Amino acid sequence: MANSIVLANCTLIDGTGRDPQPGMAIVVEEDRIARVASADALTTPNGADIIDCEGLTVMPGLTDAHVHLGIMGTDMAAKQEPAGILALRIAKAIEETLDAGFTTVRDAGGIDGGWAHAVASGLLRGPRILPSGSMLSQTGGHGDWRPRFSDSEPQKTVPGLFAYPEICDSPDAVRRAAREQLRRGATQIKVMASGGAMSPTDELEHSQFTVEELRAAVYEAQAQGSYVLAHVYAPAAIRNALEAGVESIEHGNFLDEETAAAIKSAGATYVPTLATYELIDRFGAAGGVPETNLRKIRQAKERGEEAVRIAYDAGVTIGSGSDLLGPMQPLKTREFVLKAAVLGNMAAIVSATATNAKLFRLDDRIGTIEEGKQADLIAVDGNPVDDIAVLESADNVKLVMKEGRVEKTLLS
Repeated sequence: MANSIVLANCTLIDGTGRDPQPGMAIVVEEDRIARVASADALTTPNGADIIDCEGLTVMPGLTDAHVHLGIMGTDMAAKQEPAGILALRIAKAIEETLDAGFTTVRDAGGIDGGWAHAVASGLLRGPRILPSGSMLSQTGGHGDWRPRFSDSEPQKTVPGLFAYPEICDSPDAVRRAAREQLRRGATQIKVMASGGAMSPTDELEHSQFTVEELRAAVYEAQAQGSYVLAHVYAPAAIRNALEAGVESIEHGNFLDEETAAAIKSAGATYVPTLATYELIDRFGAAGGVPETNLRKIRQAKERGEEAVRIAYDAGVTIGSGSDLLGPMQPLKTREFVLKAAVLGNMAAIVSATATNAKLFRLDDRIGTIEEGKQADLIAVDGNPVDDIAVLESADNVKLVMKEGRVEKTLLS
């Protein structure tokens, strides 16, 4: 094994927002970035493995703050597949996510710590996974997937494989459910604080959970050095989440100026998920999504870009998430194109690198290409600052490196 790997002759996007730097080289030693320098000024370490990146852009590994790797369909009430088939589908989605250039993802509900452990142990190729475990929902909330006229029991979690939502209807019930997710390896807690598009019995503007219930989840997360992310749409639900101490506001399509100012004042991060509405609107009917859910998807889609613009104008910290389900999961990078229409290409890249890394509390390790940080890097054919759409195709991602290991290469 070579002592070092040198990515030579590349254009560098370092993730900080700095302009692309042509003619650069990056030295990787073990799992770390050892040096970043002009290719002309670099003395190649003895015995180094040199990867010529002429014509390629090297940038930090992409991150996604809102994935659902374990949700393999768009019908939330559908009967669960046999465990073996479901496991194979999840494994495929995890590998495809890595090959698209994502080296870290935060799962917002659907898998538990077992999959993160499998990847970290080298049993499966995939991005670093930050699992939320089971989403916490009130009865009749966004995580209650039972049909309206059914008294059936909610579907049950399969520990180590699939984490179905936990239904909890009091601060104590929320507290117990949050503790259970943390016990199973959740790195943060996900709460359903409003109605949602894909659930059967609520509307987007509904507020869900009391502030006291949300505060119980926040307390338990913070007690273990973690935090809470909240599924929310309308201003009232966002304000409830902020009052409870939630640090990550997801979706937020009905955001207004006053509430954007409240997010900024609280120091929370806003994670819009524009891609899911575009793609479910486009493909959902053919995939069997009921019309009542498509109606809500279109309602959210109409307001999504405006919400991002309101947040941007208010100076809110904006992260990056895709929220894609089932067969749409390979299209995660579509989010960058949609977000860039408001933020611009470079800011969209930063949202999916440095900003998400800080949200994940991993900014001392990932998110930017700096000496001493972990070597999570990708090499892309083209320059995403000139044309961010180059990130939409996994074929354009010619190299993926995670913690100094080459996980994918299309280079000769």
